Amino acid sequence: MKIPQLIAADDDDSPFPSVEFALHEPNGLLAFGGNLSTSRLLNAYKNGIFPWYSSPDPILWWSPDPRLILYPEQLHISRSLQKDIKRNKLSITCNRAFAQVIQACSEPRSYESGTWITTEMKQAYIKLHQQGYAHSFEAWQDDKLVGGLYGIALDQVFFGESMFSNISNASKICFACAVQIMQANNIKLIDCQVKTSHLQSLGAIEIPRSEFVAQLRTLLPHCQPVTFQCG
Repeated sequence: MKIPQLIAADDDDSPFPSVEFALHEPNGLLAFGGNLSTSRLLNAYKNGIFPWYSSPDPILWWSPDPRLILYPEQLHISRSLQKDIKRNKLSITCNRAFAQVIQACSEPRSYESGTWITTEMKQAYIKLHQQGYAHSFEAWQDDKLVGGLYGIALDQVFFGESMFSNISNASKICFACAVQIMQANNIKLIDCQVKTSHLQSLGAIEIPRSEFVAQLRTLLPHCQPVTFQCG
């Protein structure tokens, strides 16, 4: 019988269990506990694991099967999205407002009663941003932040975490432009975590977790941060 592994709160360095031990229901739950230190988070991402939980629950670590991913060269921009891009004329930037983006992503949606991006999560990812591992992409309209996304970039992989939109399709436009920037900076794989119609419409596909983990082994030889050239 599979049971999630407990990780001690002060344990930064011990390895996670193999993702093969993740539960089928709920899909991908692998471990709980631990902390959000830089070393713990990087250990998770390089092994195809990410944190997702709501306060006051303990930190939960996930590796769902299948995994939603996007190959940058397979980005699909529909005719309607192309029209939105031309009509809205948004300005897209990179790493200009990371704290603002993660704060906006943490605010409850109209259809939700809470948020999984806790204060602890925000502090941890802002620290990762300061260390060069976490990045944000922003969509601006008349100098007002109207959409964005953030995630972790290691070697040739971008691990998407969350996105937000304050006007129609701003997050889609920002994501589409961000993917093009990532491709120009040698990102070969974008982890989208779990299936959403929003991301599938942009070309994301599901692959078996085993295939995803195998690709990480190839694309993360050094597990080093990425410096994006956005202009």
